[in-house]
Amino acid sequence: MSTPAIRHVAHRLAGAFLLVPLLAGCDTVVMKPHGDIARQQAQLIATSTFLMLLIIVPVIALTLWFAFRYRASNTAATYTPDWDHSTRLELVIWGAPLAIIIALGAITWVSTHKLDPYRPLERLDAQREVPAGVQPLVVQVVSLDWKWLFLYPEQGIATVNELAAPVDRPIRFDMTSSNVMNTLYVPALAGMVYTMPGMQTQLHAVINREGVYDGFSANYSGAGFSNMRFKFHGLSEQGFADWVSAARAGGQALTREAYLKLEQPSEREPVRRYALVQDGLWPAILNRCVDGSRMCMHDMMAIDRAGGGGKGAVRGLAQAPWDGRSKPVVAALCTPNNPLGAAAPAAAAVN
Repeated sequence: MSTPAIRHVAHRLAGAFLLVPLLAGCDTVVMKPHGDIARQQAQLIATSTFLMLLIIVPVIALTLWFAFRYRASNTAATYTPDWDHSTRLELVIWGAPLAIIIALGAITWVSTHKLDPYRPLERLDAQREVPAGVQPLVVQVVSLDWKWLFLYPEQGIATVNELAAPVDRPIRFDMTSSNVMNTLYVPALAGMVYTMPGMQTQLHAVINREGVYDGFSANYSGAGFSNMRFKFHGLSEQGFADWVSAARAGGQALTREAYLKLEQPSEREPVRRYALVQDGLWPAILNRCVDGSRMCMHDMMAIDRAGGGGKGAVRGLAQAPWDGRSKPVVAALCTPNNPLGAAAPAAAAVN
């Protein structure tokens, strides 16, 4: 490679590295968040990047140096076409990456368990543990097309496209989806976790500074995905109490009928608050039976655990009395009004 060509490549690489900071834009919240979980995740990214650069930077530098040092026009360079092995080089080439891989593996193992989204918080930040007796704020999250519904069972309220929590209080998010998969993501608070219909996922987090932060879905879910955003308010204890009082004063009731209307696809949904949530709405959403026209998933699974239907249902036609020891068998199609099937429970011998 000629000297001008090497200089050209070096200039292109230097220009590319100078453009890297511009990719972050003006918002660096991912690497400078205000929640302890997100802060630990940012530190993990920085540590992993540093360890990988220990190999990447020397390799790039040596590649450029070798190309320059052993270019065709440099007749002073050592020319040994029969050289094929060096124990020292082999140790460096294989030993350094192996050490870094071991370090990354250890860090990944520890952080995977330490930052498990299902694991309750043990600390508020690096200096403070969670005080004894403090219970997390429970927020039930439903991703809809294309908006977010947040239910606060302790406070008895619900909101659309608006989330709030007191500073330095652990938060437990119980999450599901009404239709397709989405991802709840508040970069300042914690990493992203999926929401899935018929399933409940969980995330534990805490916000350590008052402010208004962006939240959105990080998983494409259709036409209105781009506007599936909300604001997360980190408030003082009094500020959160005032926010709850405002929701109770100016909102309407979130009944099953209101939820079914809200569930219909819509875009750019404004912030909405509900002063009251109908009892049993969250289990009905989670088990996909809000409208009452079909059996709830947990009832269906309970019947399956008890013996289910299928070919075994034929035995139910015998109408044998149940002795309390055998498995009940469904003998007909189950409906919400007849969850055990049209025929009376029959006995299927337990082998």
